[in-house]
Amino acid sequence: QVQLVESGGGLVQAGGSLRLSCASSGRTFSSLGMGWFRQAPGTEREFVAAISWNGGSTYYTDSVKGRFTISRDNAKTTVYLQMNSLKPEDTAVYYCAARSGYGIYTSTYNYWGQGTQVTVSS
Repeated sequence: QVQLVESGGGLVQAGGSLRLSCASSGRTFSSLGMGWFRQAPGTEREFVAAISWNGGSTYYTDSVKGRFTISRDNAKTTVYLQMNSLKPEDTAVYYCAARSGYGIYTSTYNYWGQGTQVTVSS
């Protein structure tokens, strides 16, 4: 089993920055691919970013490329999402997730955190 706890969400003005953290416990963190997803009210959960077990591969949805950076610290069993140049359309609940391997599809992730709210005001 894997337990994931997100933190770092909040209210920020457009153009601002936030850093989300996701602390993992349970199964060996360094063996897991990690992802960030988000869900705005009335929409489906969507992929944001993913990182492979050793950080060697990353992938981003087009709308956040150049603004968001996913990273991980296996010693601290934590994955991060640095979000810069935030826009109102980034407003959502952000979830971290874990899986064996590496991927972008929601259905392939086995473990999920409870989510953290990010609100970007215009």
